[in-house]
Amino acid sequence: MNSTSRSANGLGTSIATHSSIFTGGRNLGFQRYQLAMSTLEETITKAPTEPRSRERREDSILSRILKLFCSVRLGVGLLIALGFACFIGMLVMQQNVDGFDKYFAELTPSQRLVYGSLDLFDIYHAWYFNALLALLSLNIVLASIDRFPKTWLYASKPNLSVPVRWLRDQRANSSIELSGDSGEIAAHIAEEMKNAGWKKTAISEKAGKTFVFAQSGLWNRFGYLAVHVALLTIFLGGFLTAQLGSTGQMPIAPGETSNLTLDTVVQLDQVNQITKQLPFEIICTDIQQKLIRQDGPINVGNTIDWLTYFQIKDETGTHDAFVQMNKPFDYRGYRFFQASFVPVGRARNITVRLTPETGGPTEDIVIPRDGAVTLANGSQIRFSEFRGNFSIGREDPNEDTSNYPNPGAILQVFQPGQPPVTAYAFGPKLANMPVAKKPVAGYSYSLLEFEKASDRHVLAVQRDPGANVVYVGFLMLFITLVGVFFFSHQRVWAAIEKKADGTNEITLAGNTNRGQNTFDEKFERFVKSLQKQESGEAA
Repeated sequence: MNSTSRSANGLGTSIATHSSIFTGGRNLGFQRYQLAMSTLEETITKAPTEPRSRERREDSILSRILKLFCSVRLGVGLLIALGFACFIGMLVMQQNVDGFDKYFAELTPSQRLVYGSLDLFDIYHAWYFNALLALLSLNIVLASIDRFPKTWLYASKPNLSVPVRWLRDQRANSSIELSGDSGEIAAHIAEEMKNAGWKKTAISEKAGKTFVFAQSGLWNRFGYLAVHVALLTIFLGGFLTAQLGSTGQMPIAPGETSNLTLDTVVQLDQVNQITKQLPFEIICTDIQQKLIRQDGPINVGNTIDWLTYFQIKDETGTHDAFVQMNKPFDYRGYRFFQASFVPVGRARNITVRLTPETGGPTEDIVIPRDGAVTLANGSQIRFSEFRGNFSIGREDPNEDTSNYPNPGAILQVFQPGQPPVTAYAFGPKLANMPVAKKPVAGYSYSLLEFEKASDRHVLAVQRDPGANVVYVGFLMLFITLVGVFFFSHQRVWAAIEKKADGTNEITLAGNTNRGQNTFDEKFERFVKSLQKQESGEAA
């Protein structure tokens, strides 16, 4: 509407100008006519400028969006959101943690549905967790890009000469008088600055004054870039692990071979187990459990350490491996941890006393798990089975026998030219059972002692392709944070001004980006060194 009114006014002006041509002042009227036409043309040409203003508004919206994405507030907010998500991950047991089945069973149906819907059982692989990581990474990149030009200009073009009034406004400042040539004084001050630790010096002149500038630790201004790179490296390692990594558990007992791991997956309010195949085979050779009290149970409270011995077989051959509680084993990008054990009482080895049926001296033998011992008469005794709570018949595989209420061993006796026979060896509690007293192959058998061990160990198998990347990132972060916070960028100036009496008034000042108190002490020592030399020369 404004452009239309301007056009109407311009047209009215042109009509009035036409009438003035006939009423008087021919030249003056012609000039007014030209002015009116130019006004009308200007109005018409300004009419289509609305799209340009719209473009400016769009550019301003884009700039606002970019400013938001590179703002520190957004970065802090995303860090808080990530921290909150990690806190939830600590409160809600994750599905790949040992004991999750029991934890899941204790939840109410509504809790299972809500937690499963929000992916809280696997929060570190949830879409919103990855989205927060991506947004934070974008924020770090954009913040670095936004800040770098200013930092580069600040570093590449330092202010060698500054107003003396500004120098006197600095926290660290001082004024002294020195006699002599200003050039020689400037060279002397520059040398003293180097001795004080400000190695990079420059001498310049402006408006009849000589300026000496020095600085140290300029790299500290770019420390934020190193911190950002370290954070992005950590995020990259976490992303690689989340997308390409895998976790699972492998229950294994001596003599067993497997290449399958079990993993727990939660779908809404249901728990499912899936199997994953390893690119190699695991052959368990032995398991061992070190107890605090040898007469106690094999539970967690009475255990110092769990040890698992196994072999890895692949196309390159067979490799020995060993895992204990605080000592994982790495192979081809896979890491094996000691996760848990099955609380069924077994024996790693047994000591059996053989009493001859016809009388005579007894003989004590030690038989390892699944092992055998050959006697002098050619008979062979094989350790077939051990039960922590022995009973005639089939063993209940779900029974917790970790406290060994009635231990007993089942033996297989092989005699030359005869079929194998079964013998039993019991401890004092079951020593009077008829089956325990019955001689087998010329001997009766009693269980003297045994080394306690569980039925099987559970190894956690984790493929973590981003682990080394994360370690490098944390190392970089530690080094850069130490460099950023324990060092500083320091700058000092000296303005030399010739006075009327021939002496030189020196205005000294400096500043730092951190560690102000330390800088003040250093600056004070620098000023005193100049004053001492001046007093010495005067003497």
